[in-house]
Amino acid sequence: MLDWTDRHYRYMARLISKHQLLFTEMVTTGAIIHGKGDYLHYNEQENPVALQLGGSNPADLATCAKKAQEYGYDEVNINVGCPSDRVQNGRFGACLMAEPTLVANAVDAMRSVVDIPVTVKHRIGIDDLDSYQFMTDFVGEVSEAGCDTFIVHARKAWLSGLSPKQNREIPPLDYERVYQLKKDFSDLTISINGGVTSLEQTANHLKHVDGVMIGREAYANPYIMSQADSLFFDDHSEVLTRHQVVETMMEYIEKHLQQGGKLNHITRHMLTLFMGLPGAKQWRRYLSENAHKPGAGTETVAKALTLINR
Repeated sequence: MLDWTDRHYRYMARLISKHQLLFTEMVTTGAIIHGKGDYLHYNEQENPVALQLGGSNPADLATCAKKAQEYGYDEVNINVGCPSDRVQNGRFGACLMAEPTLVANAVDAMRSVVDIPVTVKHRIGIDDLDSYQFMTDFVGEVSEAGCDTFIVHARKAWLSGLSPKQNREIPPLDYERVYQLKKDFSDLTISINGGVTSLEQTANHLKHVDGVMIGREAYANPYIMSQADSLFFDDHSEVLTRHQVVETMMEYIEKHLQQGGKLNHITRHMLTLFMGLPGAKQWRRYLSENAHKPGAGTETVAKALTLINR
């Protein structure tokens, strides 16, 4: 979810669900170690939150993991699933599935300097390396290095010939293969990812695996997560309504603007908050057309909110 699940989105997501584990967008080790900005900054209200790292150098990954723990992240995750050319050129992402020893060494190096969990997100296969045995060999070797949690995208990655966008739909998802992985590695925590669009689907997956990661749908329709706490975390406390989420975001926006930020940095993540409700299209249009204008502030959001039928 590069460029999408930034700290502004995650702040809103936390208002909708108190217990779901949030993931950062993938951040490269090079950006953290050599970049000019603070790529680890987040809002304390986001916890529990996991830092997802892109990289392949065990020493650099260990350095970043240590920083993540110092910042207060609850987990650090190595991305071994992204198929983009840009990622491959940096020798990280899905191409690392072909190098399980390197991933294992990275896990070992990271675990040696942190107490928080070190987890791995990967695919069921890459290119022609797509047998079930290939995946179990990968998981087996990496787990021996101390990783006990794997998040499995149930679609193999094509590293050439398909764009990342095309690889979201091609080839088909294979959930059964992930279910089998859990059966064969019952002592490991196995979560599933890919194509999940509802909490009903989530509940069905949880009959077979330990966790479910929802990516694009949680961004495209964030309020679907409003029932996650009651369904999966036994928390039946009152949930914020969509309007209450916006009202709380107003305070957050004010602080952002006072620090020199721009309104559309935040509102771009709020466009689909009212998905499926009367006025949702007008809400999206008004924010899209006005939030980027110089001087735009919370009054722009307040005006857009009047277009939603309560």
